[in-house]
Amino acid sequence: MSAEKMSFAQALNAALDDAMADDENVIMLGEDVADEQGGGVFKVSKGLSDKYGTKRVRSTPISEQAIIGAAVGAAITGMRPVAEIMLMNFITVAMDQLVNHAAKLRFMSGGQTNVPLVVRTTTGAGVGFGGQHSDMLEAWFAHVPGIKIATASNPADAYGLMRSAIDDEDPTILIENITHYGMTGPAAKPGYRVPLGKAAIVREGGDVTLITYGRGVGDCLKAAGQLADEGIEAEVIDLRTVSPWDEEAVLSSVAKTKRAVIVHEAVRPFGAGAEISSRIHEELFGELAGPVQRVASYPSPVPFAKPLETAFLYSVADIVHAAQQATEKKV
Repeated sequence: MSAEKMSFAQALNAALDDAMADDENVIMLGEDVADEQGGGVFKVSKGLSDKYGTKRVRSTPISEQAIIGAAVGAAITGMRPVAEIMLMNFITVAMDQLVNHAAKLRFMSGGQTNVPLVVRTTTGAGVGFGGQHSDMLEAWFAHVPGIKIATASNPADAYGLMRSAIDDEDPTILIENITHYGMTGPAAKPGYRVPLGKAAIVREGGDVTLITYGRGVGDCLKAAGQLADEGIEAEVIDLRTVSPWDEEAVLSSVAKTKRAVIVHEAVRPFGAGAEISSRIHEELFGELAGPVQRVASYPSPVPFAKPLETAFLYSVADIVHAAQQATEKKV
């Protein structure tokens, strides 16, 4: 891969490498993350234990409670741990450590104890991993004060979000979509940061705002291209950080377009889109040309069988249809 382009996995690896080079307190731990065990199931940490040693890049037993418990302990003693939970569904095993300890220690200590912890985790439907390996669970943690949640849609942002998350004094969960690892794009410059809580307008338009994150960004850009052929100019916002989300950017865009469609891979009921939709209605009700539309996956466990998995996921056509409904230009 050339210096000008980089894969999503390479960008994450570069971010970890640069952060470890810059600060000896940055450590990694998780199942199979060291090179002797393969450098991570998705090779994101490949080469790092050979470079920095197994005291800083440490493979752990298969125990998510132990991984997060040790990471929380390391964080409150001054380290900056990056803990890998191999697949997001497995994060359920460590909910107590994340929700009752990592998220709350700063508040319960009167601000004296920060938890500068990063949790990397992978998930995503579409590759036949089934119901216990594919769920998007960001809404669970967006509901927990004290935790930040971020997810990148391209390699440069993957690098920048990782660097910002490691810098942050509070726990951050970085969600990596499994379908993104092989994606290539412009490489970030060393040291590049994407501020947590800051969205990006990745396409400008004046007729409808498409609000999304992660894999939804590519899908919304495809939908925007199809909508443009019909004379509907869609603005696409990549939130990048789900919590805290960039209300200012979203409300400013929707105030301009008067219409909004929110897209996420997670199932629709009680998803992050519901909160964003509610805030738009609360702040802009009198200015909206119609109700906010939501596009999301079917409320079911993620199926294993390919035809059912495809039916479970929303489609680009669903986004196009929702935007047509929002602009009252159905075809």
